[in-house]
Amino acid sequence: MKKQYEIINQILAYKPYNEQEKADKELMLRCLETMPDVLTRDNSVCHFTVSSWVVNKERTKVLFAYHNIYNSWAWLGGHADGESDLLKVAVREAREESGITNVAPVTKDIYSIEVLTVDGHIKRGKYVSSHLHLNVTYLLEADESEHIAAKPDENSAVRWIKFDEINEKSTEQWFKDNIYKKLCR
Repeated sequence: MKKQYEIINQILAYKPYNEQEKADKELMLRCLETMPDVLTRDNSVCHFTVSSWVVNKERTKVLFAYHNIYNSWAWLGGHADGESDLLKVAVREAREESGITNVAPVTKDIYSIEVLTVDGHIKRGKYVSSHLHLNVTYLLEADESEHIAAKPDENSAVRWIKFDEINEKSTEQWFKDNIYKKLCR
């Protein structure tokens, strides 16, 4: 429970950017206060995930991966898997999913929050029921000249994408309209 208090305090301190974040902040806090195991996938209804909005030094491009499950270009990230230091998870996931080694937080503060719906799917040969990701996003920076590489068990490609090309690359309309546009601002 101590781990959850750390996250509760971080989310309480977060100032929502818009109506979506305000509503999602309230839902996240309610889940943290009332549900067990929201830091692990043991909670099959909802659990915490972390996304990494990795930008280049000029703030004109973002590092995206072509995710095998969703068949779309998307941001980097993953499950908290019991870790309460969500920024640490964001950096680790960015490294694992893209092959970059030199990635650093622009700030230690939360950059964005969102509750994401996940449709049922097959992962590593096992069915995963539909559920919610209580997602916290961090703003990270990396050098776009650094070597990048796909992580074949999760994605089939990684590349830097200009902000104004995100809508062409992503096939997930809700993300394009409600998340990526917000993060680019």
